[in-house]
Amino acid sequence: MKSVQVGLPDRLAAELDKLIKEGWFESQEEVMRLALIEFVRRHGFELIERFQREDIAWALQHKGTKK
Repeated sequence: MKSVQVGLPDRLAAELDKLIKEGWFESQEEVMRLALIEFVRRHGFELIERFQREDIAWALQHKGTKK
């Protein structure tokens, strides 16, 4: 598993600590992992489509430059 270090604004970090203290989550790692999973679930298709469009635009721009 890959580890990632993230800096958070103090206010957001305090909210995170509050959620953990209140028992909503077990750890900061759990909150971050679930937040990223939810982001990808909601925006995954949009992100894939954007990357594909960028790849196609790049290919079209470079079409014919290699022989």
